[in-house]
Amino acid sequence: MSTQTAPTRTVQGRDFPAPGTWAIDPAHSQVQFAARHMMISKVRGRFRDFSGTVHVGQTPEESWVEATIRAGSIDTGDEGRDRHLRSPDFLDIERYPEITYRSTSIRPGKGQRWLMEGDLTIRDVTRAVTLDFEFCGTATDPWDNLRAGYMAEGEIDREDFAVSWNQALEAGGFLVGRGVRIEVDVETVLTSPPDG
Repeated sequence: MSTQTAPTRTVQGRDFPAPGTWAIDPAHSQVQFAARHMMISKVRGRFRDFSGTVHVGQTPEESWVEATIRAGSIDTGDEGRDRHLRSPDFLDIERYPEITYRSTSIRPGKGQRWLMEGDLTIRDVTRAVTLDFEFCGTATDPWDNLRAGYMAEGEIDREDFAVSWNQALEAGGFLVGRGVRIEVDVETVLTSPPDG
């Protein structure tokens, strides 16, 4: 595949991958998050089960991303906390087993970065979320597969998605912060060039 198209090009003064359809490789990708705990520290976690597609168009405006996360794969390193996060108090995975993201537009950001607008759906509630992302380049693996990497970040208010459980603290404030930081590190594999 790697010989069918130039792996990287310059678009609007920024590096951008070759056109085509790219599949997210979950074995070399991370979907992580962080939230405040008791107003003094952060709890970090990840989702272990996810999939998605990056469609790179001839222009960034023609490109789009879609991803699906299995909500029950949440992992913060504490079994009791993870059970609570899977419960109706938070993700309610029995009723809402999937979290989805579908981009709606891509535009230039600062420096070499891009801004991606998209619709994030959690618990059947959909809100517009902006991710600030960077294209990290391409490489060909030993099996002649062309790969591309990205790093993205953003922040959501969990209460916007009906994830509102909390507990007041005696000293003031709440047990769990509303803001959730999203950090995504994705490696993709070219599965279909634009003429494939």
